[in-house]
Amino acid sequence: MVDLSVNIHQLTMKNPVTTASGTFGYGEEFTDFIDLNRLGGFIVKGTTLKHREGNPYPRMAETPAGMLNAVGLQNKGVDYFIENIYPRIKHYDTHIWVNVSGSTVEEYVAIAEKLNDLEKITAIEVNISCPNVKEGGMAFGTTCPGVKAVVSAVRKVYQKTMIVKLSPNVTNIVEMAKTAEDEGADALSLINTLLGMAIDAKTRRPVLSTITGGLSGPAVKPVALRMVWQVSKAVKVPVIGIGGIMTATDAIEFLLAGATAVQVGTANFIDPQATIKIIEGIEQYLIENKFKSVKDIVGALIV
Repeated sequence: MVDLSVNIHQLTMKNPVTTASGTFGYGEEFTDFIDLNRLGGFIVKGTTLKHREGNPYPRMAETPAGMLNAVGLQNKGVDYFIENIYPRIKHYDTHIWVNVSGSTVEEYVAIAEKLNDLEKITAIEVNISCPNVKEGGMAFGTTCPGVKAVVSAVRKVYQKTMIVKLSPNVTNIVEMAKTAEDEGADALSLINTLLGMAIDAKTRRPVLSTITGGLSGPAVKPVALRMVWQVSKAVKVPVIGIGGIMTATDAIEFLLAGATAVQVGTANFIDPQATIKIIEGIEQYLIENKFKSVKDIVGALIV
């Protein structure tokens, strides 16, 4: 028997596997395939202050080693989540985190204040890295003043664990990470999608309605691994790794690079049982390599 539990700030997760926001709905969409209680946690889709229709179709496209999306944070707003979704999912015996996004600092603050009182929402993930919205999102996450403005403002009103999701679309990821940590982030999640595009040669038009979108999946994994490794060495708060995690081996590589936990995203679209298989694969790896705890391999990369 090995210990799969990890700690993110003051929260103990039963295992290090969570789901990436925007790839798992509100969790309940996957209950025909997996037992949500087996997850270390799940992160519900990006939530904004008001209802958002998202971007026009088409807003998803397959690429040779991943996918592009430009959903644009389609959701019905935080009040709808509190009144309709939260009562349906709060009974699950795992961590439930809400990904929070806004067009202004004030919107981030207003959402955080509303979520603060929900007992079963043990953390929020402040998304300053979404590349698929015209205002806010990644615009905040690509400069240190932008990171500071959002993180410090949310920190003043949100008393529970605050995770900040970082964008890879920057020249120096470590600077963004250290700024978020300095302003009160309890943990960091990285990476969000890389900005990319796809073209239909037959029509000579972009595939996505927004022309550009966020690239995820195996194609981004080397970039994500590099950034997780760099950031985990530079900050004291836990890092949650995201980016092309399709298998247990992928997840283990992120843990070795310094991630305390991981989020599974694109893999959910291919195999709705991917998260459970990854949990089981991590456990098997620990047994075969005679580790007693998953904590033993966090940051254990040999260089």
